[in-house]
Amino acid sequence: MARYRGPKSKIARRFREPIFGPDKALEKKNYPPGMHGPNKRRMKQSEYAVQLAEKQKAKYTYGILERQFAKLFDKASRAKGITGETLLQYCESRLDNTVFRLGIAPTRRAARQFVTHRHILVNGELVNVPSYELKPGDVISVREKSKSIPTVTEALETINRSYPWLEMDKSSYTGKFMSVPAREDIPENIKEQLIVELYSK
Repeated sequence: MARYRGPKSKIARRFREPIFGPDKALEKKNYPPGMHGPNKRRMKQSEYAVQLAEKQKAKYTYGILERQFAKLFDKASRAKGITGETLLQYCESRLDNTVFRLGIAPTRRAARQFVTHRHILVNGELVNVPSYELKPGDVISVREKSKSIPTVTEALETINRSYPWLEMDKSSYTGKFMSVPAREDIPENIKEQLIVELYSK
């Protein structure tokens, strides 16, 4: 299954944000990568470059490749509501993202692996497709055989975040997708309007 396999720290430094989670390289070198270091004079970016960078940041954040992201945008543009917000809501409704948000996995990359390795159930049925779109009321749980995986237990023990559209019961390794998240509740630093402008050219 296609996914980004390249260097994570370089991407985080490019956008100056911990896109793939806490990153020591980003903390030490909070400037874009390159042979000239932080002192290189950088030309002012064009409007297109700014829009493209925002789209790339969204793709890397949610672990979605180009073709799949373009399909998501096309779906969002045909749906009711504000296209940019709808796009982010589709990204947040993905199964791998929700597994990460619930704290079952420490990162989105790990969440994707948990799903593909058949550790996750949706409404009691095994689902191994990371892009599976959840609906309000769907129940996400860890397969009985997988509850003893150290990564899962450690992630749930250390989780200290919660989101208004999700409900998690750590004791039963079960979470619920309560509703589609409102834009103001989504914590990602993504300017979705720039992505809409890019695809509208």
